[in-house]
Amino acid sequence: MQPQGRTVQGTIEEALGRILGLRGGDDGTGVARLTVAGRTDAGVHASHQVCHLDVDDAALARCVGHMRLTPVQALATRLSRMMPDDIAIHDVTVAPDGFDARFSALERTYVYRIADAHAPWDPRLKDFVWRTDRELDVERMNEAAALTLGLHDFGSFAIANPGGTTIRDVKSAYWARVPARPLLDAGMGERYRTPAVESGLLCFTIVADAFARNMVRSLVGACVQVGMGKRDVDWFSGKMAVPSREGSTGPIAPQGLTLEHIAYPADGDLAARAEAIRARRTLPGE
Repeated sequence: MQPQGRTVQGTIEEALGRILGLRGGDDGTGVARLTVAGRTDAGVHASHQVCHLDVDDAALARCVGHMRLTPVQALATRLSRMMPDDIAIHDVTVAPDGFDARFSALERTYVYRIADAHAPWDPRLKDFVWRTDRELDVERMNEAAALTLGLHDFGSFAIANPGGTTIRDVKSAYWARVPARPLLDAGMGERYRTPAVESGLLCFTIVADAFARNMVRSLVGACVQVGMGKRDVDWFSGKMAVPSREGSTGPIAPQGLTLEHIAYPADGDLAARAEAIRARRTLPGE
């Protein structure tokens, strides 16, 4: 949730409250409290988000009305119909025992997209891509990204939640350019070879057990400084070695970042995973 203004979570919660007949608040609107897998900053996108809601059978049954559907199917149908065009409900299902959308997750994948001097600019991407007219050195940026792999304290690049830490386990982190490819088959002739919309974009993909606030955007911002030649890889390495938050490692613009995927363990391991991830993270030897 953001302190002010419309949010995806708030929009879904209000709709669920109305559908399930939950009432509260000064205006009598529906109230439902979602637990989400990943909280994103304002302006960051999500193509795959997972959330859970505790609801009793009676409230769920009220969703059916005159529809010839199961309660869960009815909830999914009604919820989808109430969403604005910029929110899509992909699935609604009964969660297995022990499931927690936030704490049961094994890993999360984010992608940050950049249009640099090598990528032809498409104005349609302005809300989803960060643009620079500078040429970025992908090889040096990958040298920096490789330093994030493993269990580290990302205190130079993130803000800890109250009572939490900035220690995270990064499974994968790399920069790669999207190959240029046509939308239509080459057999159609050169004049019909319109490039796919993401052709040429430079993308940072990072996978970790979890992410601290501002962590991905700050890592991207630092890598971009390396790619532009403003900083060297040794500077990045120093920030990894001595966690210290300061202005040179602030977050880059939010619009280029998308939460792409959240992975969960087998149903039988959900509760154990949630219990383990709730524990305060520490580095080896601490």
